[in-house]
Amino acid sequence: MSALPRGSTAPPISLADADGKKLSLAETLKNGPVLAAFFKVNCPTCQFTMPFLERLHRSYSGAKFTLLGISQDDARHTREFCEEYGVQFPTLIEEHGYAVSNEYGLTNVPTMFWISPDGQIQTTSVGFSKSDLEQLALQAAHAAGKPAVPLFKPGEVIPETKPG
Repeated sequence: MSALPRGSTAPPISLADADGKKLSLAETLKNGPVLAAFFKVNCPTCQFTMPFLERLHRSYSGAKFTLLGISQDDARHTREFCEEYGVQFPTLIEEHGYAVSNEYGLTNVPTMFWISPDGQIQTTSVGFSKSDLEQLALQAAHAAGKPAVPLFKPGEVIPETKPG
């Protein structure tokens, strides 16, 4: 089993955030594309990736684009993780059994899916990929109608990939 590829229909997501507020993929897609980022709090590659996803969120999220985190951990640990890594984007809590993760074919985290407003997966990225994140940032800029800004800062030493 592997993560759902480009061209697949995104399975429904309807989960609560760490405060119990329900959010659905279908409702979110009404505003524009969604970048769904699945993660675990104790995953070193997830810990490395989250600050870059937060930069992407701060640059482009709004009325026309949404970044959604989907945590495979409980609400308390997810809240602590988000505080530690400065994550401000909406983060949903996967329920025990990982039904949503299983429907998306997850075998590793982080795994990210760019989902177009029609519910189709346009991009799948597993683990940390510098080029994938740069491409996702360009897609987010386009969707948001904003100029693209570099996701990685000069002087940062960023590997091309890190397995999840």
